[in-house]
Amino acid sequence: MEENIKLTKLAKCAGCGAKVGAGVLAQLLTDIKVHHDPNLLVGFDKSDDASVYRLSDDLALVQTVDFFPPIADDPYTFGQIAAANALSDVYAMGGEPKLALNVMCVPEDMPKEAVHEILRGGYDKVYEAGALITGGHSIFDDEPKYGMAVTGVVHPDRVLTNSGARPGDVLLLTKPIGIGILTSAMKADLCTEETKRLAYRLMSTLNKYGRDAMVKYNVHACTDVTGFGLLGHSFEMAQGSNVELTLHTEAVDLIPEALEFARMGVLPAGMYRNRTYAENAVDGGDTELAVQDMLYDPQTSGGLLIAVAPEDAEALFVELQGAVPSAQKIGTVGAYRGGKRIFLEK
Repeated sequence: MEENIKLTKLAKCAGCGAKVGAGVLAQLLTDIKVHHDPNLLVGFDKSDDASVYRLSDDLALVQTVDFFPPIADDPYTFGQIAAANALSDVYAMGGEPKLALNVMCVPEDMPKEAVHEILRGGYDKVYEAGALITGGHSIFDDEPKYGMAVTGVVHPDRVLTNSGARPGDVLLLTKPIGIGILTSAMKADLCTEETKRLAYRLMSTLNKYGRDAMVKYNVHACTDVTGFGLLGHSFEMAQGSNVELTLHTEAVDLIPEALEFARMGVLPAGMYRNRTYAENAVDGGDTELAVQDMLYDPQTSGGLLIAVAPEDAEALFVELQGAVPSAQKIGTVGAYRGGKRIFLEK
């Protein structure tokens, strides 16, 4: 019965494209008093992927929550993608997920079989991560949404944030770019079945394998590339670390079909929000507009952006090649000279 439901037709936005823009979010959080606790190693005031709280000298909790409207028509696939996306924030901090709670909104008339398949997709992906689902919360809503609150663990001295990049670091990326554009094209029934399968496979791939590789090396900063796009998240890393980044656009794995759609003007609303947020900090040089659009494209369950010490960069790059969908060496970190923080070069 669930095959008769077009989940994406029930939602105004798909996946992380529904995320509140970074600029708007910053305004909403303005003047909210932050209580200080020496054991709170990472809080919401850091624009990071998850919060981290130290329990002891050897153990810290990593906590995050993420959910969104359907990005796939198949309920099981949607459940897998939503779970992989929620788990990713723990991996980006260098942590290991341990527990997860379902967060779900469903229309009252949604068939039970479809709800079951969404949950089954989430359960299977969490178990692949080596974690457990221990409950959750669900409500009725006209628009379906699904995701998870995830708790993980990390050693307090090995927490990775998006604000630790250092001049000389090499930037690595672990998944291709262009998912937001593809999902916009899917909603307009423009994608081939082969392209859909590629997008679903990428979005449902856990960042566990990239995380497991990077923690062996001298990594200074990490973030997952999701709703704010590669340039939005790069800007947060550059600003938080007080550095500047040079990105080599020809080294970024741009999904060819997505680039074609970008040149046609098939772009998600989130791309424009991301551009508004970050463009004042970006020197685009002579980079083609469609390529810049892709770099602002909101990703759902995107890859890890890693700033690694130069002496470890090649070894990590080689190891990632056998572990992640697309290992890319996309740029470098430099000392901030004032003005723009991100420079696009070929």
